[in-house]
This record gives sequence, C-alpha cells and structure tokens, in this order.
Amino acid sequence: MTDACLIVVDVQNDFMPGGALAVPRGDEVVPVINRIAQKFSWVVATQDWHPKGHASFASSHAGKKPFETARLAYGEQVLWPDHCVQGTDGAALHRELAIPGAQLVIRKGYRPGVDSYSAFLEADRKTSTGLAVWLRELGMRRLWFCGLATDFCVGWSALDARAAGFEATMIEDACRAIDLDGSLDKAWKEMQAAGVARADSAMLRL
Repeated sequence: MTDACLIVVDVQNDFMPGGALAVPRGDEVVPVINRIAQKFSWVVATQDWHPKGHASFASSHAGKKPFETARLAYGEQVLWPDHCVQGTDGAALHRELAIPGAQLVIRKGYRPGVDSYSAFLEADRKTSTGLAVWLRELGMRRLWFCGLATDFCVGWSALDARAAGFEATMIEDACRAIDLDGSLDKAWKEMQAAGVARADSAMLRL
C-alpha cells in the first residue's frame, strides 16, 4: 500500500553481539527485516551517529560507569558505553542488512550534547529530525517499526509516531530489547497505552 512505511531502527554493528553496546540476539532481526522489507514500497532506516566524546557516553563523565545516569541540560540521561561513533565500523549498518530500496536514512545523536533515541525527536523532546514532515508530504499514514532496541530507540520512535498522528505497529519478531532494569516491560506498557499495535512478521498485512 502506498500509505505504509517500514521504519528500520539502528540495525548497526555496535548493537550486534560482540559490539560496543550489544543487544542480546540483535543479529536475529536482520533476516526478518530483509524478508519483510520486500513487502513495502517505502522504507526508512535510522542510524545512531555520535561524535567522539558525546554527552551520553559514560566516558565523558568523570567517575561514571556505563548504565549509570547523569543529569544533563534536558533531564536524566542513561550513560552508555562509547558506541556508533561517526565513521567507525561500529556505526555502520549491518553488512547483511538488505534494504537497497530505502529512500531515506535518518542520522541521529550527532549533536554533541543531546542524545537521540527516537526517529522523530531528540532526547530534549524539542528538536525534530524532520521525519514526520517528510512522511506527511508523501501521504504516509501507517508506520511499521522494527530494529534495535525495542525498549529504547524502536519504542521511542513508535510512541512519537503516535504522538504525531500516525498509526504505529511494532513487528515483534523483528525487534530485540536491552531490558535495562525493567525497561522492556515499561516500554510495552507505554506503547499499549498510546495505541501502538503489535504484530508478527508472518502475519504482516499491509
């Protein structure tokens, strides 16, 4: 259908097993995404794209360790291991990800002092990536989400899609989670409350 778009979130090397910020079984989403992407006329990919010394890195805060938190200008921030640094192999999309028809790649987290999980809004909840405008211009109405990680970048993207007036569906078997201190359960509850639908790739109907 011409009003449906697949949003492929952060399928990058640093989020794969062995990567700097590995999502458990993250590599399992790649073949699923490759299969379902063929069903869509419109595909968007997102890519974490941090400069060295980004404010969300634990290494940028003296005495802090990964997965602790820090108070930044826009609020509480989880501090991550250095990951997806611009121009590195870790920031590259997985070599087996096959979405050659993707019309747009949204790079996020490139501002040194602001993290960015969502494909739509950065973590300050003010700065837009421009994706919503682009989708509306094309007449997109239904957005399908997959990638890494369910409880952070994919979930935030789906929630922001709903807030922007789009239909949003999470393709569960095409996502994997970090699940940091109960973050997965929290994310699913928030998505359910916001009207985000859940689907399996085998039951995908456009």
